[in-house]
Amino acid sequence: MHKSKQTFLLLLLAVSVCVAGSAAALAAADSSAAADKGAGVGQAISDTWITTKVKAELAVTKGVESTNISVDTKDGVVTLTGVLAKDTEVKKAVAAAESIEGVQEVDHSGLKTK
Repeated sequence: MHKSKQTFLLLLLAVSVCVAGSAAALAAADSSAAADKGAGVGQAISDTWITTKVKAELAVTKGVESTNISVDTKDGVVTLTGVLAKDTEVKKAVAAAESIEGVQEVDHSGLKTK
């Protein structure tokens, strides 16, 4: 593995740990508000987790330049945006996102090719 890719993966892991810790603290601090709002906080944690997992999967998917892809998740729907070199790269990115548990749908309409 290239050193820059290893560095990127380590950075992604560190961010994932921070995000997961922040989300857990938020959920613990405001559990009564979450009960009033239904699944609001729980869904946000789940969406954050899905986004992190999709980014990690894209980072290790061969033939996909993951640094050119933005990932956002809302209610289990993953939105991919960015510009990639080829249609095959788009297909691989969509397949990688769809492979993550919890993903309900992948919107790749914002993912373009050069």
